[in-house]
Amino acid sequence: MAMKPLLLLLSLFTTALYAQPPGAGGGAPSIKGTIRGQVLDAQSGDPVEFATIVLLSADGEQQINGTLSETDGSFKLVNVAPGDYRLKASFLGYLEQTLDEVKTTKRSPDLTLEPIVLAADAVTLEGVEVTAQASLVENRIDKMVYNADQDATNSGGDASDVLRKVPLLSVDLEGNVSLRGSSNLRILVNGRPSTIFASSVADALKSIPSDQIKSVEVITTPSARYDGEGSGGIINIITKKKEAQGFTGTVNSSVGTRQNNFGLNANALIGRFGMNAGVNSFWSWKRAAENQFLRTDFDNGTAVRQLEQGGLNESGFFGANGNLGAFYDFNAYNSLNLSGRYNRFARSQEGTTNGFIDYFGSENSVDFSRFNDSENANSGFDATLDYRRTFADQPDRELILAFQLSGQNSNTDNIIDQTGDLAIYQRDLINTNDGLNLEYTGQLDYVHPAGERLKLETGLKAVLRRIDSDYRTQVKPNDGGSFTDDPKLTDLFLYDQDVYAAYLSGNWTISDKWGLVAGARYETTEIGGEFRSENPSFTNSYHNFLPSIILNRKLSQFSNLKASYTQRIQRPSLFYINPFTAIADPNSLQIGNPDLEPEIVEQYELAYNTYIKGLVINASTYYRKTDDLIESFLNVDDGGIASTTTFLNIGSSDTYGANLFTSITLWEKLQLRASLNYGRYIGTGFVNGQQLERSADIISGNGGGSFQFNEKLRADFFAFGRGPQQTLQGSNPSFSIYGVGMNYDVSERTSFGVRIITPFSEDKVFASSLRGEDFVQESSFTIPFRSFGISFNHKFGQIDFRAQNRRTRVRNDDQKEGEGNQQF
Repeated sequence: MAMKPLLLLLSLFTTALYAQPPGAGGGAPSIKGTIRGQVLDAQSGDPVEFATIVLLSADGEQQINGTLSETDGSFKLVNVAPGDYRLKASFLGYLEQTLDEVKTTKRSPDLTLEPIVLAADAVTLEGVEVTAQASLVENRIDKMVYNADQDATNSGGDASDVLRKVPLLSVDLEGNVSLRGSSNLRILVNGRPSTIFASSVADALKSIPSDQIKSVEVITTPSARYDGEGSGGIINIITKKKEAQGFTGTVNSSVGTRQNNFGLNANALIGRFGMNAGVNSFWSWKRAAENQFLRTDFDNGTAVRQLEQGGLNESGFFGANGNLGAFYDFNAYNSLNLSGRYNRFARSQEGTTNGFIDYFGSENSVDFSRFNDSENANSGFDATLDYRRTFADQPDRELILAFQLSGQNSNTDNIIDQTGDLAIYQRDLINTNDGLNLEYTGQLDYVHPAGERLKLETGLKAVLRRIDSDYRTQVKPNDGGSFTDDPKLTDLFLYDQDVYAAYLSGNWTISDKWGLVAGARYETTEIGGEFRSENPSFTNSYHNFLPSIILNRKLSQFSNLKASYTQRIQRPSLFYINPFTAIADPNSLQIGNPDLEPEIVEQYELAYNTYIKGLVINASTYYRKTDDLIESFLNVDDGGIASTTTFLNIGSSDTYGANLFTSITLWEKLQLRASLNYGRYIGTGFVNGQQLERSADIISGNGGGSFQFNEKLRADFFAFGRGPQQTLQGSNPSFSIYGVGMNYDVSERTSFGVRIITPFSEDKVFASSLRGEDFVQESSFTIPFRSFGISFNHKFGQIDFRAQNRRTRVRNDDQKEGEGNQQF
């Protein structure tokens, strides 16, 4: 199994060597210049931000360069060779403006244009304008984009707070994310995967401060160039990275009643070489939470036993992350990009739980008590090197070779001190797990324009995963004994997963009204696992052909209809396969399942976008079918005390749903938005001779807006709600949150903000319910939630920023990732 990945990586490297860089033949121009300008509203004279600027050849046939206007309407096109050009400026709600004679020379390579004035189109009516719609949420043919840096309520939180405000997404208290009811997602950071999401999505999201996030992209129908995983869709978190000639930076900090953070980021750009770096930390004050648990066991329909326990737990967390990046442009067509990122998140928790077992008179009741001291820490890194080549004769033609090394180290320590009436409640336990997850990725992507209307994309990829899980449980039978290893709960698990893929995709502009993106991806997976003990080793392999198609119909200048079909695969990550038995609560155990097969998902979607008198509407319906469905499943042991939760390929599910998103800007000051998601879950399965069937409604939504009092003061507000998440055995807690924030710009460089979350609700209660053939289980979790915080942001150095296309092409979108704060 080791030989094939080496051969594939060698072939990728060899291919790159034969791709000779231009420049030796004199194709690259020696003199480059810059074209500057500004886009203004014809009626008000105000700047138009996010206007699309396209530089074309003199005959208008070829696109040479492009950018978007900044908040002050300014734009800058860099690395422009001397010559004659056309320039087009456009934005939704305005008539397109074309400058036919734009000329730069070797003597005067830089050019500053007169202001470009855009006249409003007929869509602007009765004082309601479309001009600012793209400032917060943008709809594109293949994705929806939420611009987080435009929302003041995002200050002082973490990535999970940001995702709660993104249309189509749902995020619960712990940070578990779902898209239209499906948690089978792939989360990327700046277009690349990270092993930090492998064991706990929630902890990874908490390690990314909200102040670092520029935007969030939601991709419901990934094309063939994306990895086959992420059956529910892909979420791409874009962090703030700005570059300017010279040295620039930002410092930000926030202090609150629940959470605090501090960050420092710096950028340097000198000619064709640039660097960026940043460090951020965040921490919480300790807070106490109340847990309540009740499980009733049945025998032939008659209640025979009831386990009740509850107590208070105090917890806190600390996290830090850092990033470092550098790039160098050899010439206009060849560049290298190096980036690295480190994340760490640690949580501590301690508390006392008291419990009682009632046998309803058939046996003596049992009292017990335990003290828990738990620590969980996850740290991870990503290092990526990209080589990018473009071509002088075809600006859209591109070759990218990328390598990435990712790693995650996860540590769990549970110390349990018990007293009780039974021998099992007199045992003390030390339960630990040290895990290491390494990923090696090699990827080759090539984009080739085949004429004016067709663009082809193809590529190869290899992902090699090496996972170690060293777990140990020590038991002391009573206070007078000593700790010894439990051999059934102590072992070393070694797991390899190798994925090899090839894809071909085409983007075809059929006509002015019709567009098509179609392609297919072939993936092969090889798996091997072994234990240090006498537990048997195992191997497995599977092969998947994954087609995708998106057909777009432009109905008018401001509306379109999109139909799509995609097939995806969802491989279980370490969170689901790890055989470590987590014993934070001896009455409620959790263990992974190394024998899991991947989920296979088919999805159909029909979406409609339009703009009506300044009102943005995005509506879609979908159907998703999942086979070999992976869900958690709870069993009560024969003794009737402990329960064990594991993961099974439990059956299949069908989900029908619809989404609606709308936004509007009124009187140039007030922006409102709302999103509603509805799905119907229908699941069937067969486990331990038991037929399982369940159907339920899945509902979530969010809303919010902003009000611009003047040039310096802005208020933002939001609300989010999500109904219970459904499984074949029951439901997990619902969740809701609301808040308001204000931001005041003291100067162009300095701003202050305030943020209030759930001001009228001090605590929140989260309840869950599970039901099996022989049990009913209810639990609740109550935690202080109301919070208040203040934030500070200051920019230093030069602030004439310009964006760079430095996003890596490595995207390991191919695993079903862990949920919640559950252990490695």
